[in-house]
Amino acid sequence: MIIDSAKLNGPCSCGRSHEMITKEAIIEPGCLKKLDFYTDKYGITGKRAVIYDENTYHAKNILHPAADQEIILDPTNLHANEIAVGKVMEQLDGDIDYLVAIGSGTIHDTTRYCANDRGIPFISCPTAASVDGFCSTVSAMTWKGYKKTMPGVAPVFVLADIDIIKEAPLYLALSGAGDIFGKYTALADWNIGHALTGEYLCPVIESMTRDAVDAVRSCCTGLKEQDEHAFEQLTYGLILSGLAMQLMGNSRPASGSEHHISHLIEMQPAAFPFHSDALHGEKVGVGTILISQACHKIAETEDISPYVHPYSMLPEKELEELYGPSLYPSIVEENKKDCMEGVTPEMLINAWPEIRKIIATIPRPEELTALYEEIGAKKSMEDIDVPFAYLPQLLRFSPSARNRLTMMRVCWMLNLPEDKA
Repeated sequence: MIIDSAKLNGPCSCGRSHEMITKEAIIEPGCLKKLDFYTDKYGITGKRAVIYDENTYHAKNILHPAADQEIILDPTNLHANEIAVGKVMEQLDGDIDYLVAIGSGTIHDTTRYCANDRGIPFISCPTAASVDGFCSTVSAMTWKGYKKTMPGVAPVFVLADIDIIKEAPLYLALSGAGDIFGKYTALADWNIGHALTGEYLCPVIESMTRDAVDAVRSCCTGLKEQDEHAFEQLTYGLILSGLAMQLMGNSRPASGSEHHISHLIEMQPAAFPFHSDALHGEKVGVGTILISQACHKIAETEDISPYVHPYSMLPEKELEELYGPSLYPSIVEENKKDCMEGVTPEMLINAWPEIRKIIATIPRPEELTALYEEIGAKKSMEDIDVPFAYLPQLLRFSPSARNRLTMMRVCWMLNLPEDKA
């Protein structure tokens, strides 16, 4: 399977002109053997550095392309952060012309950051279908404890070798599925933003993201049977979602309330006395169920006019107590230009019928839970080592982790009775 992403360049029916940096994505068994063919095809020459971690370097069916330099990172406590970036940059030869990332999400985010810092191209070779960020233009990092997007560069092309990907531990593929199912709520949030404020929404990008979800939903039950087609479709969905983000220029089509749940957990704010080692996609998958449940409950209220009040950010004291002194300044900076500024109670009341229709498109929590059970994915807060008692804090505070209009942020304008919230 080949995605000719270059054809997506240029003017769009939405009225904008999109730029696609990634030329092509190849998703097929054995395609890593064709690395030299594709570097020649796209005129990528010079000295090559290949970046792995030790687990990937020794993975089943892995290939080690010829390289002028290999950097192999210790996987122990390895995260996409300033520490991993430092380890790569201190080893990277000064005359390297391009980078090749062979690994999963952490290796990719670290590599794309370093490529951008050096001003050189990079090539994506995913070894597990675990995240949808392989084609991203930014690096999803936890930088000095704060989850944020950092500068990065999209890959020139992607070689997703299914012979390698299908041999990765199953929980990595299930994490990828969780990341994809998060698009149900992310797309709802994007449409809610459009309905409420007229926020830009491209139907082509939206359709690409829905196609990614449909591709994964149609085949995900085959993952635990090692069905090659299922892994191919999952990888296709993840890459297609990443390409949609690349066209958009940000993560809006693929990241909403459910990701903010994950971000908040990953930042480990001071008021959370627990730690979750769950993968990003596992947390997103559980977050999707939590957001679905909250949204459907809210949408039961047909007339919200008695419960709407003017918008305001959460009280500073509450935020400072939650995040603590190390994270709070970053939260203030993130929310400085509030995405909900100018939204009035009248706007929300007028948009409410449309918002309820949008929420109705989200699969109900029991449907998602049944799907996760069928494929063996993590489905509850306990599964990701988050005590259920912290659900109210997750729903209330997670919108502050990212300055983006979502249904959970809209809830800051609602004072529903407890039986309706």
